[in-house]
Amino acid sequence: MEAKKEIEVATERDAEVVLQVAGEGGNGGKEEERTAMAAGSRSRRVAALDVFRGLTIVMMILVDDAGGAYEQIDHSPWNGCTLADFVMPFFLFIVGVAIALALKRITQVSAAVKKIVIRTLKLLFWGLVLQGGYSHAPDDLSYGVDMKKIRWCGILQRIALVYLLVALVEVFTTKIHPNTIGSGPFAVFNAYRWQWIFGCVAFVVYMATTFALYVPDWSFVFHGEGDVNDGKRFVVKCGVRGDLDPACNAVGYVDRAVWGINHLYAQPVWIRSRDCSQRSPDTGPLKEDAASWCLGPFEPEGLLSSISAILSGTVGVHYGHVLIHLKGHSERLKHWLVMGFGLLICGIILHFTNAIPLNKQLYSFSYVCFTAGSAGIVLSAFYAMIDVWGIRTPFLWLEWIGKNAMLVFVMAAQGIFPAFVNGWYYETPDNSLVHWIQRHVFVEVWHSERLGMLLYVLFAEIVFWAVVAGILHKLGLYWKL
Repeated sequence: MEAKKEIEVATERDAEVVLQVAGEGGNGGKEEERTAMAAGSRSRRVAALDVFRGLTIVMMILVDDAGGAYEQIDHSPWNGCTLADFVMPFFLFIVGVAIALALKRITQVSAAVKKIVIRTLKLLFWGLVLQGGYSHAPDDLSYGVDMKKIRWCGILQRIALVYLLVALVEVFTTKIHPNTIGSGPFAVFNAYRWQWIFGCVAFVVYMATTFALYVPDWSFVFHGEGDVNDGKRFVVKCGVRGDLDPACNAVGYVDRAVWGINHLYAQPVWIRSRDCSQRSPDTGPLKEDAASWCLGPFEPEGLLSSISAILSGTVGVHYGHVLIHLKGHSERLKHWLVMGFGLLICGIILHFTNAIPLNKQLYSFSYVCFTAGSAGIVLSAFYAMIDVWGIRTPFLWLEWIGKNAMLVFVMAAQGIFPAFVNGWYYETPDNSLVHWIQRHVFVEVWHSERLGMLLYVLFAEIVFWAVVAGILHKLGLYWKL
C-alpha cells in the first residue's frame, strides 16, 4: 500500500509540471514541496521528467541558433538523423507521458474534454503567432503576416494535434482504465490496448497514404527578393506512387492539396542536399544543374506527417502508464529499456536495409521508432541517475528550465526576448545590445564567427535562461497556458 501511495502522489504532481509544453503550467514550487514533505520523503516528484523536458528545450535552442554555424547539428537535409531531428519527437514523447499522468483519474469526462480543447486552442493560437509568420523575431522588428501566405502548421500546432487526439483517447477510455494490472511483460499493453489500437490506426492511415496515394506533377513560383530566380515558375515532374524522395512524396502532396502551396514552409532543409547545394550538407550557392524542386516549399510539420507523429505521443503515454502501475524502480527501468532498445533497433534495421529510411521531414516509421526508442532510453538514464541513485545536483539547471519550459521556449527558442532587446538600438537596428555582445564578447574575442556564435548560444542564451528559470523556480513563478 505504501509503494502504491508513493506512485500516486508522485505521478499526479509530475503531471502538473510535465504538461507545461502541452499547455498546462506547472505548480512545481513551495506548495508541492510542502505536499511532498507531508506525504513523506519517498513521495517526491519524479525529477527525471522535468530534466528530460529541460534537455529538449536546450537542444532546440542550441540547434536553432547554432545550427547555422554548425550545420552538422542542424536538421538532416533529407534522410538521416541529426541532433536537431530529436527535438520534435522528444517533445511529443514527454507530452504523452504527461497525458497518462494527468488523466490517471477523471471524475467528469465533459470537464476533462473541455480543458483539453481549451489547451489545444491556446497552443494553436501561440503556434500561429510565433511560427505562422506574424512574429519575425529576433532580427526583424516588424510584425504582421499576409493572410495569403500565413503558415498554418508549426511545432506548437503539431503538439496541439497530437495532444488533442491522444488525450481524448485517454479520456474516453477512462472507464476501462485498470486500478491494478496483472503480471507479465505485456500486461500494461493489454490494459491500455485502446491507446495502441488508436496508434495502429494512425500508423495504417499514414503508411497507406504514403505508399498508395498518386502524386501528380506540380509547380510553384519562387519568391526571393533580389534572387535571380525571383518570380520564376518551376515545374516538378512526378506521376508516381510510394516515392520517398523530396520532390514526389505523398506527405508534401497532401499539404499542397490541403493547405495550399503558399501556406507551406518556404525554406525547407532540402536546400542543403546534394541535389541543390554546392557545399552540401552546408548551405551554399545553388548548383547550376539543381533539381527543379530545390527552391520549392515543403511543410515539415504537415498534416500526414503529424498523423505519424501520433505514434511518438502514444509511446510516451505507454511510458507514463508504466510509471503509474509498476511499483519498483527495477521493474520500470527494465520495461522502459527493453522497449526503448527494441524500438531503436527496429528503426536502425529499417533504415540501413533501405526499407524505410530515417526521415524527419516525412516523419517516417523508422524515424518514429528510432527517436521514440532514444527518448525512452534517455528518460530511463535520467530516472536511474536522478530518482534512483540521487544524483540530482548536476541536472538542476535542466530541471529549472523544464519546469518553466513554455517561458523559455517562447522567449529564447522563438527569439521573443532578444527581439525585445533589439528593439532598443542605437542609430541602426543591427547596433543593439544583443549584436554588441555577439560581436565584442564572443566573435572578436575568439576570432571565429562559428565558435563565437556557438559560445554565445551556450552562455548568453542557455546559461542565461537556466539562471532565469532557477530564480523563477525559487520564487515559485511559472508560466501557465
